[in-house]
Amino acid sequence: MPQKKALLVVGLGNPGDAYVTTRHNAGFMVLHKVAESFSIPVEKKKFDALFGRGLIKDSEVILAKPMAFMNLSGIPVQKILNYFKIPFEDMLVIHDDIDLAFGRLQIKENGGHGGHKGLKSIIETVGSNNFVRLRIGIGRSEDYVGIANYVLDQFNTNEKNVLDRMIEKARDAVVATICKGTKKAMNIFNDKRLITTQVQSSKVHGSRLESDED
Repeated sequence: MPQKKALLVVGLGNPGDAYVTTRHNAGFMVLHKVAESFSIPVEKKKFDALFGRGLIKDSEVILAKPMAFMNLSGIPVQKILNYFKIPFEDMLVIHDDIDLAFGRLQIKENGGHGGHKGLKSIIETVGSNNFVRLRIGIGRSEDYVGIANYVLDQFNTNEKNVLDRMIEKARDAVVATICKGTKKAMNIFNDKRLITTQVQSSKVHGSRLESDED
């Protein structure tokens, strides 16, 4: 990931108080932690999004939260890219991922959306999948009927016990991607269980999110 010009860091989630602490808002949670750590207010309202501009170490960044529902994330993201004249290759998108076990992080260059409607919207709207993603593992569960019910629910008690640590590690992954480059950050964070507390996460069958809020 280039480091000499402004980079766009997007956290994905659903707007509204009802969704603040749901699994599907992990992207928002990580973006908040990054903003807090580097004193970057994400308060400017424009393009159906909240965003703020600042520095992470010596790198200029735009931190952004689309305020459309997840499946409409691409429209505000494209408008922000255009407004700041940032190429999509200089974008990092932070999102939850049910195909990654809870407690795992993965930095990924390009690729498909894997059924994640926020990513799908961004890829379709900007017309490319050539941007970096930080996948936040939330796992799966057989205790829910349908994936939407799972991702739009709160983290369970066991998950909450280690959630803060996972969000902090994800913040570190964002910083490493920006300051050290994608490849070095991948070597540090990919395919490692960063959360040592055991959290039960079993497979669930069925399609990915089907509601307009996902």
